[in-house]
Amino acid sequence: MNSIISLSVLGVLVLFLGILKKKTWLLPLILVGLLASLVMTVLHWNLNRSLFHNMLIIDNSGVAFSAVMIFSTFLIFMFAAQYYRKVVRPLDDIYAIMIFALVGAVLMSYFGNLIMLFLGIETLSIALYVLAGSHKEAITSNEATLKYFLLGSFLSGFLLFGIALIYGSSGSFDLYAIHTYVVEHIHPGLPPMFKAGLFLLIIGLAFKIAIAPFHFWAPDVYEGTPTLLTAFMATVVKTASVFAMYRFFSIAFFGIHGVWEMTIAILAGITIVIGNVTGIYQPNLKRMLAYSSISHSGYMMLAMVAFSGRTANALLFYAIAYSIATIAAFAILILVREARGNDYFGSFNGLSKNNRLEAFTLTVAMLSLTGIPPLAGFIGKYFLFAAAIEQGWLWLVIIAIAGSAVSVGYYFKPIISMYFREDQGILLKADWPFKIAILFLAILIILLGILPFLVSGLI
Repeated sequence: MNSIISLSVLGVLVLFLGILKKKTWLLPLILVGLLASLVMTVLHWNLNRSLFHNMLIIDNSGVAFSAVMIFSTFLIFMFAAQYYRKVVRPLDDIYAIMIFALVGAVLMSYFGNLIMLFLGIETLSIALYVLAGSHKEAITSNEATLKYFLLGSFLSGFLLFGIALIYGSSGSFDLYAIHTYVVEHIHPGLPPMFKAGLFLLIIGLAFKIAIAPFHFWAPDVYEGTPTLLTAFMATVVKTASVFAMYRFFSIAFFGIHGVWEMTIAILAGITIVIGNVTGIYQPNLKRMLAYSSISHSGYMMLAMVAFSGRTANALLFYAIAYSIATIAAFAILILVREARGNDYFGSFNGLSKNNRLEAFTLTVAMLSLTGIPPLAGFIGKYFLFAAAIEQGWLWLVIIAIAGSAVSVGYYFKPIISMYFREDQGILLKADWPFKIAILFLAILIILLGILPFLVSGLI
């Protein structure tokens, strides 16, 4: 709860500094404020309490995922100075909206009531509609925000209607009350109205996570949104949405899987196939990362169908590994787009000759996203696949492994371009703080792969 308050205050302070025209103070304040919020979040460890009649539930899983999202936002803001260094206008509005979006994401990790889930999603979504169109001069940014707003608003209606049907059946928005209702009615059979509400709720959350067949917005929106903000959408937003779905099922349907697990399993399989196969045909890194994000949504869905004592840990580790690798890839993408004006794979040709650190970082990120040992991405996939096999989902794991094999076809494209194509004399302009930041991400990916126990046993 303290982290929600501190982040909200931080967003207001950023706007206040914008009024005072203290542009140089913004990023230092934000970085310090995010670290302070991260500390406040960690201090809730083992607190295990509910607030406002179970509207918010503070538990270790919520604390862990909130910490991941705050840390990911901190990493993204580390690259903000490089990305916006040529922008003259004040940036307090963009930074503040990102922080308010993070508040919505943290709300989604603590919700114990469907009303709080909806408030968190809408706080996050409304901020994202603005961020997607923040580059007003670019047609692609305007297109991205229009598509995202129209589709997001439409799917929010599905989510709200699903919540209403669940309330109409169970008589409560509280997750534990819904669980009691499900237990009492599972043997005679849940009423059709409840099942319809559950189906609509899954559709609404699937859109936020970019699960097939509700993924079609992601490539265009990711491509049109400013790159730094795309990194935020691909990591923080996805982590919040995935954990929100996991939290709903783990509490409301604890010990009861037959009602929804096959639906989630089929959606996960379709998402893995579509994300990986379509990713091969993408001409540039940013659009490829959009399809990469879709495929990883499918992998994360394995945690929804493989409920056991280890799935929360597996999902947490996977979220950390995926977020760090994706942020590292977007950091290098920022430099290449700045130097070449585009992010087509040809723009990476010979990058390793003059920019060894940048090429090394992108290589580590791509290999981790592929799932190559001994990097963090491999360990994350191993944990999820092992949990799914343990619960009897062998066919889904086979699809996931095949999808990982197919992903080599597009994750290796930038690596081949950087190391095996003719040098184009590209010299990326990055200052030392930026270089230190990307080196830190590369080391973190390697370290988590070699020492996974640092994170794997937290919850």
